[in-house]
Amino acid sequence: MEVQETRVQTDRVLTIPNILSMARLVGVPVFLWLILRPEFGGPKSDGWALLVLALSGVSDYLDGKLARRWNQISSLGRLLDPAADRLYILSTLVGLTWREILPLWLTAALLARELVLLVMVGILRRRGYPPPQVNFLGKAATFNLMYAFPLLLLSDGSGWISSLAAIFGWAFAGWGTTLYWWAGVLYVVQVRRLVRADAMAD
Repeated sequence: MEVQETRVQTDRVLTIPNILSMARLVGVPVFLWLILRPEFGGPKSDGWALLVLALSGVSDYLDGKLARRWNQISSLGRLLDPAADRLYILSTLVGLTWREILPLWLTAALLARELVLLVMVGILRRRGYPPPQVNFLGKAATFNLMYAFPLLLLSDGSGWISSLAAIFGWAFAGWGTTLYWWAGVLYVVQVRRLVRADAMAD
């Protein structure tokens, strides 16, 4: 089901929701650097990486909520929010796969979905359509993955906390990957309908 937004959009750039989204984007390289520090001879900084990821999750919740409450929904915000989500997922995939916490097949499955969506966006742009709006299913998939990744990072240790984190982390990863692909299939269906409607109109 597509998320319908009936509130008035604004062209303002410097709104609180947009600033939160920009801060999330700035946090992406910081997060990746913290994850990969041990691979380059630095100290393990997983605690700081988890903190950055947690702050990203909080800001992700706040920017959408505040944008709706304060009527500050903007075209820029519609681009920044999904961009930040995807960059965090990409940076986490790179970091956790590099450290061999995530298996290569899972990383490949998630990246393949992103590639499919990129192709769909390209098709829409060639026909003059904007990128598809984030739907509820896609947002739910992102939330599952954003829960899974810190738990899997926490599982890279010893003791009962790491074991428990692994159980819940893989559960969220399984649900997140399934929903991620399900949302991707729905995007493909939407694009196909638009292309077919255009062809009939011509």
